[in-house]
Amino acid sequence: MTRLIDPVLLRSLATVVRSRSFSRAAEQLGLRQSTVSQHVQRLEAQLGRRLLLRTTHSLGLTPEGEAVLAFARSVLDAHERLERTLAGGAVRGRLRFGASEDFVQSRLSEVLRDFRAAYPSVDLELSVALTGLLNDALARGELDLVLGKRHVGETKGVLVRRDRLAWVGLPQAAPERGEPVSLVTFPPPSITRAIALAALTAESRPWRITCTCAGLSGLRAAALAGVGVMVQPRSLIPDGLQDLAGSDLPRLADVEFVLDGPGLRREPGRTLAHEILNAEIWD
Repeated sequence: MTRLIDPVLLRSLATVVRSRSFSRAAEQLGLRQSTVSQHVQRLEAQLGRRLLLRTTHSLGLTPEGEAVLAFARSVLDAHERLERTLAGGAVRGRLRFGASEDFVQSRLSEVLRDFRAAYPSVDLELSVALTGLLNDALARGELDLVLGKRHVGETKGVLVRRDRLAWVGLPQAAPERGEPVSLVTFPPPSITRAIALAALTAESRPWRITCTCAGLSGLRAAALAGVGVMVQPRSLIPDGLQDLAGSDLPRLADVEFVLDGPGLRREPGRTLAHEILNAEIWD
């Protein structure tokens, strides 16, 4: 090769792989889907290697693509470290950030830690609650940026990732066919609660709510005690609990993780949004 590889092309490849979709990658990057596709094609042409295996229903990496992705991540990480170094003194102010309860137990803390280290002049105010309550606070002007969930098909917010919901708990807590489903759940207006009840109702499955708690730690404790089963995104299954995929429970819809709020368009929220969109916090 006689030319350096454009980091823009590498970013498009990495985003496509992370989001598992050209359309979702385009939404995250603020580009047209055709532009993202052209970026990947240009990268493949420049390298003389096929990087992605695309079919009607799936998208994966070739062995060469795996190698290039590892290289791309290191290059993009170096670029982002340079940007943080140059912008650290310029990004300042107060950021009122709301995160859905699910994410507190995930690797979101790593993103916030890195953000605080890179931008010490930003005063971060963190609120943790159900997505519906966070959206209400956002509408009242009490938050700048929210990381929450939405139903598939909704358009509010910037898509971060789509994940499948799963029934989780102890194997012995899974009900036999015909038995009522004992449900451990967040209170309304929980999106995962609404999806779970809709799935049970659609199959005319009897159910009863055996535990309601606004905190994920409380739900996890109840599920670990065998009080019932709960619903969580597969990427956020709490430690000690299992995906009950083989049990006689109805299939659940997907859920989407999104960022929303005026902070997407101004600092310091725009910088934190960029960090979240480009972090591998669900791997």
